[in-house]
Amino acid sequence: MAVAPPMTMQGGATGLQQQQQAVLPRSSYLGLQLASQPCVKVGCGRRSSAGLRCQVSPSSTTLPHFNVDISGAGKPIRSVERSTIRLALPSKGRMAEDTLGLMKDCQLSVRKLNPRQYIADISELKNVEVWFQRASDVVRKLKTGDVDMGIVGYDMLREYGEDDEDLIIIHDALGFGQCHLAIGIPTYGIFENINSLSELAAMPLWTEDRPLRVVTGYTYLGTKFLEEHGFKHVQLSTADGALEAAPAMGTADAILDLVSSGTTLRENNLKEISGGAVLSSQGVFVANKKALLERKEMLDVAHEMLERFEAHLTAQGQFTVVANMRGDSAEEVADRILNDTSYPGLQGPTVSPVYTNKDGKTEVDYYAIIICVPKPQLYQAVRQLRKAGGSGVLVSPLTYIFDEETPRYRQLLAALEA
Repeated sequence: MAVAPPMTMQGGATGLQQQQQAVLPRSSYLGLQLASQPCVKVGCGRRSSAGLRCQVSPSSTTLPHFNVDISGAGKPIRSVERSTIRLALPSKGRMAEDTLGLMKDCQLSVRKLNPRQYIADISELKNVEVWFQRASDVVRKLKTGDVDMGIVGYDMLREYGEDDEDLIIIHDALGFGQCHLAIGIPTYGIFENINSLSELAAMPLWTEDRPLRVVTGYTYLGTKFLEEHGFKHVQLSTADGALEAAPAMGTADAILDLVSSGTTLRENNLKEISGGAVLSSQGVFVANKKALLERKEMLDVAHEMLERFEAHLTAQGQFTVVANMRGDSAEEVADRILNDTSYPGLQGPTVSPVYTNKDGKTEVDYYAIIICVPKPQLYQAVRQLRKAGGSGVLVSPLTYIFDEETPRYRQLLAALEA
């Protein structure tokens, strides 16, 4: 790969500006290139796109007595040990809204007195500070230990976490932000009959002088994915938004971006291809593994949050159905439910006597049965109960289903011991 040209600053670069310019080295990463301006951060040492690292020229020295780390990738510098537990949440966008919605549904409402605040608390979780951060910074600060736990999209965790073993997923399916990261190519021109990733890689057009140009915000994942699938000549570039316009403008051949419904791709004459999906993503609950191991109080908070999330998510779409049924005994009614209907409940029906006053005497003519039914099967369940002799059927949505112990917590403990 040719060395990236130095960035030209408006009005020319002189003095310290020239010293702070850096260039990207020739890639040894299977011919994958980065088409972007060089990193101009003093002493950054950060990973650049396509898995490369920015190299600071010898002349770009830091100021005396200052240790400058603009990238946020360095180790944290703390003057004192903190006793609080820091939870990082997305600060903007749909992911932020959905995260706060989940917290509220789990009785963990985030209390922020001023909308401009970036620090908040949760009354139900003592000693926990909430820090609102950009999604990428949530992951970066988890890596450095500046925050202990966080909620972020799985795509961001993989891109900025770079498979760091010190990041551990506590809950991998929070139920919002569902999408997938995928390659998109034009539906016209030389790509009209290209319908798979292997066909795209095999196109003879791609050479060292004319690589496949891919615009993306996911340079780490993009590099890794394309390398694993046999691409030899690829040029990755970054953009702040509107990636779908790049192929039509002639600045890229393909894009690598998040896809939800696919409508945006179609409206820009782009298409997905077979084998072109990098990963599926949704909101995940993540923690710094070292912090979990060293601080029991943090593990306790993680356990409580996990139980609340799991109880709420398990109950979503579930309904409690209560009906009265005549029967000779609770066992006889239970037998009817188990054998004459398709809805036995979670472990089985709850059956209890319904007491009535008949001529001054307390008698049992009915038994109340309680079962749990998924929403799509709700009406069918009611019909079956009535056919089995049920009446006075009551239906109400479930808010939480707490198990004896959430399997995810057992998995977390096993992962910490590994």
